[in-house]
Amino acid sequence: MSYDYSSLHEIDESTEYTRSYDTRYIAEIKHLGLGTYRVLKDLDSYILDKKIEAQFFKWDEQWNKVELRNKANSEKENNLSTAEEKSLEAKTLQDAVSNLLHHTLDIDDTVDWESLKDFRKFKIPNPINGLTSELKKHKEPTPPVFREKSAQPQSSYFSPKLSFIDKVIPSFRKKKEDKANQEFEMALESWKKSVQETEAYNVSLQSEFERKLLAVEDGKDKVRSHFKELEKEWLLQQEEHYANQKEHNDNIDILKGRYFSCDPRSVIEYCEMVLNNSEYPDSFPKDFDIDYNPETRILLVEYVLPSPSQIPTLLDVKYIATRKELKESHLSEAQVARIYDESIYKITLRTIHELFEADQADALDAIIFNGWVEAINKATGKLVNNCIVSIQAGKPEFMEINLAHVDPKTCFKNLKGIGSSKLSGIVAVQPIAQINKEDKRFVSSYDVADRINEGNNLASMDWEDFEHLLREIFGKEFNSNGGEVKVTQASRDGGVDAIAFDPDPIRGGKIVIQAKRYTNTVGVAAVRDLYGTVLNEGATKGILVTTADYGPDAYEFASNKPITLMNGSNLLYLLEKHGHKARIDLAEAKRIQKGLN
Repeated sequence: MSYDYSSLHEIDESTEYTRSYDTRYIAEIKHLGLGTYRVLKDLDSYILDKKIEAQFFKWDEQWNKVELRNKANSEKENNLSTAEEKSLEAKTLQDAVSNLLHHTLDIDDTVDWESLKDFRKFKIPNPINGLTSELKKHKEPTPPVFREKSAQPQSSYFSPKLSFIDKVIPSFRKKKEDKANQEFEMALESWKKSVQETEAYNVSLQSEFERKLLAVEDGKDKVRSHFKELEKEWLLQQEEHYANQKEHNDNIDILKGRYFSCDPRSVIEYCEMVLNNSEYPDSFPKDFDIDYNPETRILLVEYVLPSPSQIPTLLDVKYIATRKELKESHLSEAQVARIYDESIYKITLRTIHELFEADQADALDAIIFNGWVEAINKATGKLVNNCIVSIQAGKPEFMEINLAHVDPKTCFKNLKGIGSSKLSGIVAVQPIAQINKEDKRFVSSYDVADRINEGNNLASMDWEDFEHLLREIFGKEFNSNGGEVKVTQASRDGGVDAIAFDPDPIRGGKIVIQAKRYTNTVGVAAVRDLYGTVLNEGATKGILVTTADYGPDAYEFASNKPITLMNGSNLLYLLEKHGHKARIDLAEAKRIQKGLN
């Protein structure tokens, strides 16, 4: 059955920047009928489009089943079929969770390079095909029907009829002959006038016909000219389509070549494609960040794992005929906890297996996998983002394991994996390795916040103290999530005053902080500079802080970019949030600066 549910599709597209300077394309897609959504990412926009298309196709099939079920005529039949279908869906989902590890063993995880290429034909038809039908609309005028000229009168028609008397009396005869001649002359004059009128009328008809004929031909010429322009544009579009296609396919070949030469960025991109191709239940998150060290040949994977609440609990649905209602059976809390722990071990082993199996370039000697979970801590009631499993696996050792017959937890422990005894408790563990925070520009920092009070004007404080104040305050802000902030050397900062490291595997990373102790409005140039620095640093985000404010053009430029603009009011709020009060008086700072100058 064919169906079109495109009106139920919603796509929100954006981009983010990886630590290796690349642009990652992001699409948050929603199916309004099912009320479900998913975030898809890829470094290639065409590959991302294919993922979006495949996901919507899958959702549309699900929605079609829902619609068919809702169209059932009998309430009893509908409830019975609904119960059976829901039970089947629940079993399918439970089987998918149970087979998380075995599912990948029958799949070749290597990337099919040709499938990444774009071989789509240019489907827009040539507009010149519509020329003939458009020309037919310009119909030629009907040829004119000319008036015929009347016959010229002949003198014989006017010969007088002479009686005997007329013949005998000459005067009588002459009188009749003169009258006949006069009538002939009058008829001849009338005929000449009629001929002139007819000729003039026919000339007018012919002129009007020729005018209309010229107008039609002119209209056709304009149509032909218009269609030629359309065809010219079409040819340019076609040329651009195949040029872009060739560029994309050439880039795939280049990526393939670089990957097989173990180029670090290409290894990362390839591994991202491998993990993106891995299919999980829709309720599971699918997000990760990857880093690669070409010297040690170790791949670091920061992976977002499902929380216990994302484990499907529905077992089956029964129809209670006496009450005409559906009754659901669910897993117990103990069963959910057991399945959750098993699932985390399976996802961990599965991810490592997929990456090692797909390692065509033999670029990986080992993989470090850190599994992160965002969930409510039942002890505190607060939302936490903890690393709950961490493991380093060497390729030779891991590839010797027969995953079809292992106990996932035992295998994980045998590989010296780190994790609590009950993973469902979301207990944090120390990752084996994380983002590299080494930067030669970092200098020792000192605390400033305790030395300021409500009387201190931030706009007039020493610029170096101001930078260290920001380091201290942002340090307190990031420390709550395990991050840290470092100050860079003033003479070598390259537009960077401080760098924050947020351990969050998805939203975090390297964050550039720039301080502007200004008394005037900050223009768009400073924001552009920060954006360039974010790209050059391979940072995930930039934060610009000023004691003043920003102009409209600055806010407009920062919109939809990984940039946060903090003005004086925001800075004072952040200080007060961490127990410090100060003030900002731009006019006073200007007077002080003027006095110093």
